[in-house]
Amino acid sequence: MKLGGLTRHRRAVAGLSVLAVASAVGLTACGSDDSSSGSAPSASTTSLPADPADGTPVKIGFLSAEGGAAVSLPEYRQGAEAAVQYVNENGGGLAGHPVELVVCKHQEEPTSATKCANELVEQGVAAVLSPGTSMGQVFVPIISGAKIPYVTLNAVSAAELTSPGVSALSAGLPGSLTATATAAQSVGLKSVAIYVMDGGGIANIVGQMGGPIFKAMGIDMNVVPIPMGVPDPTPMVSAGLSDKPDGISVIADAPTCASVLKAVQTQDPTVTKLLIPTCLDANVTEVVGVDAIKGNPGITATDYLSDNPDSVLYRSVMGQYAPDLSVTGPGSSGYQVVLGLVRAADGIQGDVDAASIADSLKTSKNVEMPAGGGITFTCNGTAFPQMPSLCSSQMLYGPINDQGVPVDLKLAGQKPAA
Repeated sequence: MKLGGLTRHRRAVAGLSVLAVASAVGLTACGSDDSSSGSAPSASTTSLPADPADGTPVKIGFLSAEGGAAVSLPEYRQGAEAAVQYVNENGGGLAGHPVELVVCKHQEEPTSATKCANELVEQGVAAVLSPGTSMGQVFVPIISGAKIPYVTLNAVSAAELTSPGVSALSAGLPGSLTATATAAQSVGLKSVAIYVMDGGGIANIVGQMGGPIFKAMGIDMNVVPIPMGVPDPTPMVSAGLSDKPDGISVIADAPTCASVLKAVQTQDPTVTKLLIPTCLDANVTEVVGVDAIKGNPGITATDYLSDNPDSVLYRSVMGQYAPDLSVTGPGSSGYQVVLGLVRAADGIQGDVDAASIADSLKTSKNVEMPAGGGITFTCNGTAFPQMPSLCSSQMLYGPINDQGVPVDLKLAGQKPAA
């Protein structure tokens, strides 16, 4: 298990499309510290119990973005493999059965995505897992068409957000907006300007979705579109700051977020910054400087380093089965989606197959998100009815420390109705 400093990596979703930016803001952020003082964390671990699975192995497909020209994240797969080793050797299996992880590597483009989807169907997997991808429109019709449940940590495409055969465990855009508004309220802000990388009507979606959320918390919200590919967002930043908002936020890929924050720092360095995970990427903090964001509220979906027992378990699993991975890197997403499925399937009696897993996903209530700091998910369509595949509306928020990581995390959002 590595702790160390900020982890460099390219996100499998951020930057690939505007829809990805809007929907995958719950992706893990880079960082290394979850102590209140910003000093090195204790990062406690524990011994893992011996509880091996037996019986017939259950094949679970895993879509791994590796080897692409723009994206290659083997850490997702490595985190998933670590979780599977824990489940099989220490966690009692998936409903008592060992998991056989069937990995298919794709390059985040349609040809390899189609090939992977068909291969996993041919392999007869009982479910397909994705930590996050821009190829959902390709994967979902093939996998759901074969009546195989598709489970993603971060829903991106319309197919992933609305298809009945999909379970998206994390909160996506609705959760990010809720956490941002909650964080703003917690520090007494009355007005927030949100800079949105626009295209395909994303700015309008953010306005329609976020307006009621912020209003309910007594906060005025102003959406400022940033055209895709704009070389210098300074004019848009100036327009957003002209009304003297108490705070700003950015929904964009990492390069755009860095450009916006640099312009904000030049024009109004004291304005409160409310930063989603994409804007806490190491490539952003290195450009902007940690001093420019330290102490401001940050949003996250993963509790990497607290003393919460589930976070201790996460670090212990990674330390034993993936010691070369940073616990604050993208491997956490692979871990979360595997263990999330296992927890949701815990109540299966009898055969463990695609049908029983699909039923368990839709009927399990308030399942604890692995290393989620108290986040729970319920995949019955009630978390956010407009996007029925989303299983949670919850995320975490806390002040950013001197490593660029949110600390002293608190839960935002409500449990979905039972």
